[in-house]
Amino acid sequence: MFDSIRSQFKRLAPAVDFCSLRLVRDRQQQINVRQGVLQPFSTSIDTGAMVTVIHRGGYGYAATSDLSDAGLASAIARAKTWAEHSAGRAVTDYSAIAMSDAVGRYASPKSSNPPQLSQSDIIAILMRESQEAQIDDRIVDSYASLWTTDTEQLYLSTAGADVFQEISLVMPDFHVSANDGDDTQGRSLGGRGICLQGDLSIFLERGMMGCGKKLAGEALELLAAPNCPSGKMDLLLMPSQMMLQIHESIGHPLELDRILGDERNYAGTSFVTLDMFGKYQYGSELLNVSFDPSRPEQMASYGWDDDGTPAEKQFVIKDGILQRPLGGAISQARAGIAGVAAARSCSWNRPPLDRMSNLNVEAGNSTLAEMIASVERGVLMDTNISWSIDDSRNKFQFGCEFGRLIENGELKGVVKNPNYRGISATFWRSLKGVGDAATLEVLGTPFCGKAEPSQVIRVGHASPACLFDQVEVFGGHE
Repeated sequence: MFDSIRSQFKRLAPAVDFCSLRLVRDRQQQINVRQGVLQPFSTSIDTGAMVTVIHRGGYGYAATSDLSDAGLASAIARAKTWAEHSAGRAVTDYSAIAMSDAVGRYASPKSSNPPQLSQSDIIAILMRESQEAQIDDRIVDSYASLWTTDTEQLYLSTAGADVFQEISLVMPDFHVSANDGDDTQGRSLGGRGICLQGDLSIFLERGMMGCGKKLAGEALELLAAPNCPSGKMDLLLMPSQMMLQIHESIGHPLELDRILGDERNYAGTSFVTLDMFGKYQYGSELLNVSFDPSRPEQMASYGWDDDGTPAEKQFVIKDGILQRPLGGAISQARAGIAGVAAARSCSWNRPPLDRMSNLNVEAGNSTLAEMIASVERGVLMDTNISWSIDDSRNKFQFGCEFGRLIENGELKGVVKNPNYRGISATFWRSLKGVGDAATLEVLGTPFCGKAEPSQVIRVGHASPACLFDQVEVFGGHE
């Protein structure tokens, strides 16, 4: 199919300033077990192509699942018509933007001896974990699943681009709920954040084995625990909560199309403005945040973005200072500022937008024990359960599944319903401890929403444990 599309594109490409074709074939399967009962399988195969045309300054695109000559020619004609209609009326002169001529290949990593698991093997593991979670009558729900995707994508352009990428994702998930009267507590596997590129070794090695009984025990422990105390105190966030903190209060505010105002009607705007880059103190000098689509195992790694721009690691925040936005080639041209290879689409029938890929807090030098020992009064929080943030990505309030008190440099008892609130930049400026590589975890989420029509995309976040000074913490109600 891909060789055929190459020859078709060569024959059908119109006489315009620029034309590209992005072909995507996506295969997905989900296997779910709930309360020890196998649920109906979910399997899908989705294939189609997006054509983009730039001509005389205008920009147009059209998508089709009809990959015949007639289907592609129709999409090309529609895209050209939109480019002609937008010429002279667009937000920028698209013909003045240098578009991709990249050539190359990218593939997700594979282990040297990947496990050979049949569907029956996978079902047996999920059934066992779900059943082993039933350790008490107060365990009212358990859910175990494996979601896998295999995506092949070809990007061609009249500038000479020919990029082929194969991405395989493995996403195991487990969640258990415990109830006693009007109190319900839950624990999940990595906050549903075990989302990585690779093969089924991820399923076997990233916590699924034995998690049912372990997480059920922690949920019961939470039922018996006191509520988290309230007040200003130190806050130690583990990677499964740092993932959400990075995503909402760094990732979304730095998306360049938000800063330019494109997303204000739906996903929101940003407190960040163009004049902040290069000088704004976003966090303490300990904060170093990288856009890194080159980390092989991470969920949103790739060789080129969906506009064909080569992907490379870039610091968006260095020593606390804001460096560059998450903006692809087109937004960079509009804003007159350097960005990253961040033009990404969720499917063949959606245009690329400025999106996070892998947005990571770089490891520091503090051990977990050293950070705990430095706290006189505080709370350790693990695994996100709730979030709320305003439409400029500034004021936020987040809740976690699990908490532990820290008193006089020692971990104490478990507390339930731990929450905290803050303002993005003020919060990051309170960063006073960054964990070393031993505390770092690579996590991700397949559910980042944005745009009209809606696009739900996959994002990776790697982070060490991090310690924040005097944060407003609060618990649930008795």
